[in-house]
Amino acid sequence: MRSHRWFTPWLLLAPAVIWVLVFSLWPFLNTVVLSFTDARPLQPVKSVGFAQYERLLTDEQFRYALITCLIYVIVCVPLLTVLPLLLALLVEKNIPGIALFRTTYYFPVIASVVVVALIWGWLFDSRGIINEGLQWMGVTDHPVAFLVDRWWMLAVSILLTVWKGLGYYMVVYLAALGNVGKDLHEAAMLDGAGSFRRFVSVTIPSVRGAMLLISVLVAVSAMRVFTELDVLSNGTGGPGGYNMSIVMLIRQVGSGLSGNLGYAAAISVALFLLTLIPLVAIALMNREKKAKVPA
Repeated sequence: MRSHRWFTPWLLLAPAVIWVLVFSLWPFLNTVVLSFTDARPLQPVKSVGFAQYERLLTDEQFRYALITCLIYVIVCVPLLTVLPLLLALLVEKNIPGIALFRTTYYFPVIASVVVVALIWGWLFDSRGIINEGLQWMGVTDHPVAFLVDRWWMLAVSILLTVWKGLGYYMVVYLAALGNVGKDLHEAAMLDGAGSFRRFVSVTIPSVRGAMLLISVLVAVSAMRVFTELDVLSNGTGGPGGYNMSIVMLIRQVGSGLSGNLGYAAAISVALFLLTLIPLVAIALMNREKKAKVPA
């Protein structure tokens, strides 16, 4: 059998490496370099050292955007970690018609987030179905400012994110639950454990790895939220810009001929560092878990 030449693996790997270098690594390094400049469109680039990062620490808009994203993380992580697991337990059983329910729960995942956000904007508008229904039932005598009030808009956006993500993470849990041995549940039943006790003592420990993974994915996605808030607020970030996310702020700062590309790059680097926090956290947790395992 004829052996391959030494460079054959490198030739096969080259397209992927080139793609990563050109479209991932180089833009990232260029963003870091720009964050130390006062780069603007059609103007010469001037180095300003850490001035952009100093501005970041005192920028009120960035503080509001950071608060919005942190609230998103605090609310979305527990909801999208627990609710999909409960949903997966419901659709895990092989009963007639269960495939239809699985497809129904997964449908929001494949729907365009822009289209879904537009529909939700119509639903929660002052003249939308939600407000009309609340007034018809006598819950309120005036339209609720879902898309005008800062906290109502944030709640509607979070609800949209959770609803759209349930099906995706449900599939992840279904794969994890498929690896849980039935003998563990049978042993727990013989010991007199009820459904809730088996859920706490058998199911959760068995899918702990999937729960950690989902928590990190949700946290990173929540820090980078954009479309939901952008569409619901028509790109304004809500009243006073209080509901503007960090990604929306990057777009606002860096857009147009008067955009400050250097400051937008500094915000991008800050966002990158913030998204590293959950990744580092799960890495440390895995290291501690391995250290506890006896050799």
